[in-house]
Amino acid sequence: MRVLRIGSEGNDVAEVQSILKRIGIDPGAVDGKFGTQTQKAVQEFQRRFGLVPDGIIGPMTWRILGRYLLGYDIYTVQRGDTFYSIASRFGSDPALLQAANPGVLPENLMPGMRLNVPYSYDVIAQDVPYSYDILSRNVQGLKGRYPFLRVATIGASVLGRTLYVLRLGIGERQVSYNAAHHALEWITSPVLMKFAEEYLKAYALRRQLGGYDVRELWNECTIWIIPMVNPDGVDLVINGLSPSNPYRDRLIRWNGGSMNFSNDWQANIRGVDLNHNYNAGWMESKQAEAELGITGPGPTRYSGPYPVSEPETRAMVSFTRSHDLRLVMAYHAQGRVIYWNFQNLAPAEARTIGESLSRISGYALDEATGVASYAGYKDWFIQDFRRPGYTIEVGEGKNPLPISQFPQIYAENQGMLLYAATV
Repeated sequence: MRVLRIGSEGNDVAEVQSILKRIGIDPGAVDGKFGTQTQKAVQEFQRRFGLVPDGIIGPMTWRILGRYLLGYDIYTVQRGDTFYSIASRFGSDPALLQAANPGVLPENLMPGMRLNVPYSYDVIAQDVPYSYDILSRNVQGLKGRYPFLRVATIGASVLGRTLYVLRLGIGERQVSYNAAHHALEWITSPVLMKFAEEYLKAYALRRQLGGYDVRELWNECTIWIIPMVNPDGVDLVINGLSPSNPYRDRLIRWNGGSMNFSNDWQANIRGVDLNHNYNAGWMESKQAEAELGITGPGPTRYSGPYPVSEPETRAMVSFTRSHDLRLVMAYHAQGRVIYWNFQNLAPAEARTIGESLSRISGYALDEATGVASYAGYKDWFIQDFRRPGYTIEVGEGKNPLPISQFPQIYAENQGMLLYAATV
């Protein structure tokens, strides 16, 4: 992590501001700009931990902040400690402390034992542009707090970033949700990650979520979540073009000579639009891009040199083929609409399920037309498996949607994510 001080800007600054705010230290606006109020907040944090309060975030301050960014600490049991006293010290729920340490009996605490202790706040950041680095920390944080979560990989991006998959549940019925095929649409990733966190927390605390008995659903259904299909593109949009990026010169050329990728870039790092790279109407997609004047890699709509040419789409295809999925939902932005069909190949039940999803969310049920109707993930799933597949377009406005829309977007989608696991 880079050293941050007065005048620093960027998503890492916003992430620090966000975590300081969650632990009760006011840094001012979570805007990614390190000003005097953020400096004062950092100094207060440093004083709490016996550090030199210089207001500069260097290695020692980062080391302590890192625990808070993960959302849990590792505590060594002392003589006289109890689960209740440890949980109280960290502001945590004893039931969550037990969930984080499933092999430990509260009545048999021994000095020297090391426990994962959740902090009092939730892990998933809801007020910061959701980068791959944040995702990776959040995955680690959820795993530390909820060891029964299963985390794996379905492959890697062009630049070698992990394509995570989270498994919720052990049931025979399987569904899968994915997000961020498109780089500008990173807001869909925290939607799925927040759902995962709330689902795990409800399971641990034996509580209902959205009217559903999560313990019962856990045993009946397996939910596979792929929270970020296009991590290279998301990083490019949020953090900008790194000097060490091996595609640097080509990316600038593909982007019309501009180094600003924050407003228009939807593709992966090779300029391929991943949601037009699947083998379902791919030739029609190529014809449509030609009509739009697209002749090669660029910010959007380029379908690639051939179907499933990209490691990200290959990973999605391989994962999907290796699981008996009852239903899939691919998350995109924006429009508050649900697309449910592809070339009239969807099964009859798909529309009925889609109507229920529409009622739950308030989103319109529709069928895609034009260039948007070819070579997408849900198109390929419907075509090859003849099972219900949906593209969910969240929010309203121009991509990238502001993170301020997150609370409403999540509220509109939690019910759909639960319902889809039951049908």
